[in-house]
Amino acid sequence: MSPPGPELRATGTSSSLLKILGKALALVYNWGMDKETLIAPSILSADFSRMGEGIEEINKAGADWVHIDVMDGSFVPPITFGHKMVNDIRPLSKLPFDVHLMVQDPDSQLEAFAKAGADYLTIHLEAVTHLHRTITRIRDLGCKPGISIVPSTPLSLLDEILPMVDLVLVMTVNPGFGGQKMIPSCLEKVKALRQIRQFSGWDFLVSIDGGVNSDTLEQVRDAAPDVMVAGSAFFSAPDKAEFVRNFK
Repeated sequence: MSPPGPELRATGTSSSLLKILGKALALVYNWGMDKETLIAPSILSADFSRMGEGIEEINKAGADWVHIDVMDGSFVPPITFGHKMVNDIRPLSKLPFDVHLMVQDPDSQLEAFAKAGADYLTIHLEAVTHLHRTITRIRDLGCKPGISIVPSTPLSLLDEILPMVDLVLVMTVNPGFGGQKMIPSCLEKVKALRQIRQFSGWDFLVSIDGGVNSDTLEQVRDAAPDVMVAGSAFFSAPDKAEFVRNFK
């Protein structure tokens, strides 16, 4: 039998390379999926008249972070609380405080929240003109910088910033109100960010915020974020420790 001709040999080689490439891409896609997800209950959904008890519920449930949604009534419609709230609850938990600044002028607020005890300070791409400067300022203040995008913002706008941040927060609802339904297409951004991280070697966590509950859990797990923010679903859960175990 004659040996295969050049075309057949090339086809065989191409087929092998495609198989190898497919396996490599599968490894990239699944990278990090075996890691335990960090759960960050949002105190936006806590009873503001019993905030200390809400923090204690987060501590006892075995959650990983405390997520703090700061709203100014301008970038988003509601007003929540300022740095004094962060300062007052800081002694109540040893967990990292993940402060999400949904404000029109975050630069004017950075120092106050850093001094109040924020560990992560996350700003919105849509609210800042000089992002490099702002992110550098956050790190200079001793906090870990995060960047967040609303559902309508494409990932491509983060290209210049990703190497500089420790956290990327993908909003899976339009920010401003708790208890909203998730926009499932936003989860594709989570998958894309994980692939970007693997290929680039950059070291940032991927977080999602909005509509995380038992109905969306399987979709969220498929996207495999590093951090899940949950507000209404956590604080309405009869057994909050079980909620955390189920969502990890």
